[in-house]
Amino acid sequence: MKYDKFATKAVHGGQHPDPSTGSVVTPIYASSTFVFKSAEQGAARFEGKEKGFIYTRLGNPTVKALEDSLALLEGGQTARAAATGMGAITAAVMAVAKKGDHIVAGDTLYGGTHKLITDILKQYGVEHTLVDSGDPDNFEKATQPNTKLIYIESPSNPLLKLTDMKAVAGIAKKHGIVTVMDNTFMSPYNQRPIEHGIDVVVHSLTKSLSGHSDMVGGAVIASNDFMKQMDPVFKNMGATMGAWDAWLTLRGIKTLHVRWDRINENSVKVAEFLEGHPKVDHVNYPGLKSFPQYELGKRQMDGPGGMMSFELKGGLEAGRKMMNSVKLCSLAVSLGAVETLISHPPSMTHSIIPKEERLKAGLTDGLVRLSVGIEDVDDIIADLDQALNQT
Repeated sequence: MKYDKFATKAVHGGQHPDPSTGSVVTPIYASSTFVFKSAEQGAARFEGKEKGFIYTRLGNPTVKALEDSLALLEGGQTARAAATGMGAITAAVMAVAKKGDHIVAGDTLYGGTHKLITDILKQYGVEHTLVDSGDPDNFEKATQPNTKLIYIESPSNPLLKLTDMKAVAGIAKKHGIVTVMDNTFMSPYNQRPIEHGIDVVVHSLTKSLSGHSDMVGGAVIASNDFMKQMDPVFKNMGATMGAWDAWLTLRGIKTLHVRWDRINENSVKVAEFLEGHPKVDHVNYPGLKSFPQYELGKRQMDGPGGMMSFELKGGLEAGRKMMNSVKLCSLAVSLGAVETLISHPPSMTHSIIPKEERLKAGLTDGLVRLSVGIEDVDDIIADLDQALNQT
């Protein structure tokens, strides 16, 4: 039976009662290796002539259930679950970009991704150009004959800048370029990039999809053809997720839609509170009508999400004082969890980026990032208010 509604996909997608016991929950297959019925079967599996499990680095039943669920939610043909978000991102990018190739990417990226594209891959002869991702024409202008990959985040981390996915996908297809997009901030509940023409979607499963701050993981969702191209990189670099983390993520996905209904609702109210506070200079949040790309967000997202950033009129010192004064909100990195998290990107998640580059991209020293959770919104606002009043 085909399930069309997101909530039903989240609860049942990729998962079936265990055939041997009838368990309604996918078991944790804590096995490193799997027995073959014969030497001939083992050889057939290694040659790819027969489907089946060999060794958990190459595939695991619990991990496979998660991968099937992720592919269904994002609208891709298949998926790979990785040990970390950066493992997924690195495998996806390295599957495309080789020595002498060129990457075009947005100028505000997660610090680890920025390091990968601008420093690590540069050492292996891969060139790059960073552009303001808010204007699709910038990707066209930056395209070179050797451009093989366009990499974007939408919304971007931590400035929440949106990218017109359909426009960028059209540019990429015209030039035969692969598009990879990090959808961690939105989750497939709020946004599905493949529906807008993006080729490959990556996630940090640590965040929204698992949703409980109790595991780390990543994912790549794409076509079967792309995955055949990526698998030699992915499996041989050892990025595979373990069965326990896959099981935790499957559990989190079952309540994704419920959690994100609350997160979307809470975040709009929190953003409106911050925007109206006399000590706040500005708020970056796609759910605010004052947000420059509000209409674009309405077109390509089903909800505004739980991530926002803002700057206090008192700058860096006021931001530090506020973060040191919160009581309910947790002063911690990560995002998309049930608890509200507050952090300072310039000195934490994005400290790896040279200050000159950060400032050029608009990532100022006084920027505060907030991931809104599912607590009672009045309590979240009360905590932010008392902390702001300490500045």
